[in-house]
Amino acid sequence: MFIKRYLHDILIAVEAIIANRLKSILTALGIIFGVAAVISMMAIGNGAEQEILEQIKLVGVNNIVITPSTYSLSDGTGGDGNGQATAKKFSKGLTLHDVEAIKKIVPTVERISPVISFNYSALLNGISKPVVLEGIENHYFDLFNMQLAEGKRFNATQAEKGLPVCVVGNNIKEQFFRQQNPIGKYIKCGQIWLKIIGVVERRDFTASASDELGISSSDNKIFIPVQTMLMRFKNRSLIRADEVLSANKNANGNGMVIIYGGPAPKEDPVDTDPNLNQLDKIVVQIKETEQLNGSATLIKRMLLRRHSDLYDFEVTIPELLLKQQQKTKKIFNIVLGVIAGISLVVGGIGIMNIMLASVLERIREIGVRQALGAKQKDIIAQFLSESTLISLTGGIIGIILGVVLSQIITAMFDIKTIVSAFSIFIAFGVSVGVGIIFGYLPAKRAAANDPVVSLRS
Repeated sequence: MFIKRYLHDILIAVEAIIANRLKSILTALGIIFGVAAVISMMAIGNGAEQEILEQIKLVGVNNIVITPSTYSLSDGTGGDGNGQATAKKFSKGLTLHDVEAIKKIVPTVERISPVISFNYSALLNGISKPVVLEGIENHYFDLFNMQLAEGKRFNATQAEKGLPVCVVGNNIKEQFFRQQNPIGKYIKCGQIWLKIIGVVERRDFTASASDELGISSSDNKIFIPVQTMLMRFKNRSLIRADEVLSANKNANGNGMVIIYGGPAPKEDPVDTDPNLNQLDKIVVQIKETEQLNGSATLIKRMLLRRHSDLYDFEVTIPELLLKQQQKTKKIFNIVLGVIAGISLVVGGIGIMNIMLASVLERIREIGVRQALGAKQKDIIAQFLSESTLISLTGGIIGIILGVVLSQIITAMFDIKTIVSAFSIFIAFGVSVGVGIIFGYLPAKRAAANDPVVSLRS
């Protein structure tokens, strides 16, 4: 009897909504756009957070990246700017000796790998493709969480003796070995034939994962032992006789000789701004996250001593940068969520406004129901059901619109969005709550009408 009675009130509310379709749709618009805004904003926030987590996996946990940087003396002539002669400082830049020193001196080091990078052309069966050749140690794969899809890493003999072996990225395999297993095959890079012993598993790479965080796509790279790079390709720490002669010809008016780095491959153009560092990067993994800042400070001080107090290097902690970025984005997402939530409140106020106007228009209907025996709680149930159904319908439409809007944002602006079940649940629950909260006052006012006065009006 109880259910049947209130079901009757709900059916009356449904009839009223259907009879005033246009007004009901316009009333629900605030809820529709409010819910859609909440879902799409939360989807953007979830996508941003997921992207940062993926980047943390790419940069590796607890990594410190050391890269070369340019430096200059006071006036370029050895003076201090006040006419006083000062001793010139000299640094060899980042070298393998720095790697060994970090291993021995810094007790918190878990893994470490030098990185030497050059742009080359890979050649096989008349097909030539530009690639990035990187000299590394085996720890490099662990530092960046890289798995091998096929084959194996360098063994101790290959790494120590600088044998011509390589591990290739997925794109290299697809371009040169589409229909065959590349393991054991040879590919020519520069003037050297390299034996392929492994293939790196393909990884999704986001555009926002920039080089300043120490990460880049591995799909178009050929990895070789660092000793293979130094012995068979290029070692910037060595100086050739022809380069010395060339540098003497280009000596400036002060008699200073400018000497460029080691030999460039014959088929590759000589760098206009050569890197004088033997290494392009040193990647260090620390045992615990809490030790990152202290270890970075220790490494910086140690390298300063080794480099004659010249800041010709930069020490960055990608994970901490990303976590700071994550914290900033979370604050931004909260702000976006609050703004989207305000639109829901505005939608609720719209419902209350329309329902109050509807009560005034339907005073006679209310009086008739009361005269036929309807109690105050029946009138409250009728108008509360009406506002809740409008809000509920608007919430469902808003959820659909929010999901579609998230997909449009991804397609048009290349922004990753993730619509979660939690965001849908929150949006749905809030839409129902808005209908109940903002519909209660009009329902209460409708129930408070005097039936005699209502009938006379």
